[in-house]
Amino acid sequence: MKPHRVAAIVALAAGLWLDASPAWGVSKEMVQLQTQVQQLQEQMTAMQRSFDERMGVMNNLVQQSTDATNKAAAAINSLQTTLQKQQADQSGKADQLSGQIQALNDTLDELKVRLAQVAKQLQDLQAAQQSIQAQQASQQAAQQAQQNAPPPDVLYNNAVRDYTGGNNDLATQEFSEYVKFYPNTDLAGNAYYYLGEIQYKQGNYQQAAQSYDQVLQNFPTGNKAASAQLKKGFALIELGKQDDGVSELRRLIQRYPHSPEALQARDRLRKLGVPTTAAKRQG
Repeated sequence: MKPHRVAAIVALAAGLWLDASPAWGVSKEMVQLQTQVQQLQEQMTAMQRSFDERMGVMNNLVQQSTDATNKAAAAINSLQTTLQKQQADQSGKADQLSGQIQALNDTLDELKVRLAQVAKQLQDLQAAQQSIQAQQASQQAAQQAQQNAPPPDVLYNNAVRDYTGGNNDLATQEFSEYVKFYPNTDLAGNAYYYLGEIQYKQGNYQQAAQSYDQVLQNFPTGNKAASAQLKKGFALIELGKQDDGVSELRRLIQRYPHSPEALQARDRLRKLGVPTTAAKRQG
């Protein structure tokens, strides 16, 4: 893609964005994404300029090497013809010509190596350009998807409605879209929790543990943190990782000692026949 075409596309995209802002306003995530797209486009322009300059140098080297190769090949053919004509009565000159031919063959091999190196550099530059273009296309696609996404409250309420109605497949899709388009909102922690609940009910304990862990890692003070830690412990136990699950339940009891989740954790530990606190090591 030529730099002036990139500039034209950037200008057109900016105009479309200014004229077609959604009714609910521009979210922080959309602004960040647009900024990243602008930065990537600027990097693409600089990369294209550098690529064109290096491509000109490489093409010149290739042309020079090709000309030298053709000349060397022509010289070899000429020497071989001369050698055949004079071989009968000029054995000394034949030896000299043979040495020259060998030297030219060596030079030709060196030129071939240089051509291979130049070709490799050209391939690397083209691969880098394609990678930048792919990233730019991905960012533009993400921005377009962000613009077409429903408002966060609408998307979240629809997901909760489908979850409570037992439509788990649609709820999973909606919760997944919510954490994709609005990953930094307070309700994103709830969305991860409900994804874990659906996965837990379906017996996908590994995925459920990962979803609960998203709540604990990214939303440790959210209203689903205690429930997520409880269910993560249950999921680990179901996976056969009893020690990890017990440790998770003990941390929950220590962190939320008077919560309903702590009561459930104590009951599960009692059924497993293990104490609610780890035994102290003897000094």
